[in-house]
Amino acid sequence: MNLSNQAIGAIMMALQDSLMHQSDIVPVFQGFQLIESEEGLVVENPPIVRMEPDEASNETDAASK
Repeated sequence: MNLSNQAIGAIMMALQDSLMHQSDIVPVFQGFQLIESEEGLVVENPPIVRMEPDEASNETDAASK
């Protein structure tokens, strides 16, 4: 079995969220609901990355330096 591009994107979003919030990524991976498709495994419940308004402004400030 292979991961689909969608599943790889879901893993990357989980990693980004984990890094931003300094949280454990394992529970996110354990909660993934996977289905098999022609493209490979697909995550039916991909994570949603949320930024607080102050995080967004800090990211923009850091990127402009």
